[in-house]
Amino acid sequence: MNDRLSRPIGVLVAALGTPDAPTPAALRSYLKEFLSDRRVVDTNPLLWQLILRLIVLPRRPARSAALYRRIWTPEGSPLLVYSQRQAVGLQARLGDGFRVVLGMRYGQPSIAAAVAQLEAEGIDRILVLPMFPQFSSSTTASIYDAVVRAAGGRRCPLFFERKRALPTLRFVPPYYDHPGYLAGLQSGVERVMRAMPRPPERFLFSFHGVPQRFVDGGDPYRAQAETTARLLADALGLKPDQWLLTFQSRFGREPWLIPYTDQTLIELARAGVKSVLVACPGFTADCLETLDELGHEAARAFYAAGGESFQLVPCLNDQPDWLDAMADLVYQEASGWHQSSGRPSLTLKCEAALARLTEQVN
Repeated sequence: MNDRLSRPIGVLVAALGTPDAPTPAALRSYLKEFLSDRRVVDTNPLLWQLILRLIVLPRRPARSAALYRRIWTPEGSPLLVYSQRQAVGLQARLGDGFRVVLGMRYGQPSIAAAVAQLEAEGIDRILVLPMFPQFSSSTTASIYDAVVRAAGGRRCPLFFERKRALPTLRFVPPYYDHPGYLAGLQSGVERVMRAMPRPPERFLFSFHGVPQRFVDGGDPYRAQAETTARLLADALGLKPDQWLLTFQSRFGREPWLIPYTDQTLIELARAGVKSVLVACPGFTADCLETLDELGHEAARAFYAAGGESFQLVPCLNDQPDWLDAMADLVYQEASGWHQSSGRPSLTLKCEAALARLTEQVN
């Protein structure tokens, strides 16, 4: 057998990232890296760096650290904990023909370190699985940038290492309508609903926002989020007046995608809606934006405006059906690189999930 074909396929599970600790010092380092990404903040870089270093970084880390302390677990950051579990669960499903590693766009373990680890093990074919079901230039494209820089040996914008051998790269495309992903979302919502004394009056599907001008410039994020929300609502058997698509986590003063999640919750409560269920289809692992921004801040605003029941659905995290879907995505995109007897059973699970969704929609 060709030696190259006998080597494992590298699978890089690429997540956003998290600070190392809920401290101002750790947040300063994390925010400096995150907010220096021109995919995230694309204004004049010289002017922005002045603002970042003189205004943002002296003030924001302490406030952000306080928020992270509210969600920090004995094991560490929830995002890191769940991302590690996803990588372990995916490796168990894929077997020895694949080598799964975790890489974070910001913070540790970094994407650069993950690529270097795979290369050190002699792996020269790498499949990248971004933990963003819907494509956005500020998230998925930033993952692409980081992986290509790491594979090419780029150390800074003006310098490249003279690497003579580079790995072959593939990227899992957006999976916002993948049946296994949708089935995982559906089961998560239904699990929470079974524990409720009565169905909620409204369902909110809250996605991370992006500036409106990104979408105006061609970013497909909103359209893909709308597709996910509609398919999930159909799978749950919801009528159009029972659910809403909203966007959260806006930053700065320019217009972002609307409607805003926090404002929508307040308006619903003031209109007499007493119970809501909030799910976050765009987040594959619980993090600050889900656990604190929604679980603490948004819930408090809803109650203050007159709401009585706020139910937050956990993200996909390490649900078995989501791990199955991740494995199916890998097998699908590694086609031609690897033949595995394990794939059919996973594919059948996803096909069964699609059949269930289709049956419920019809």
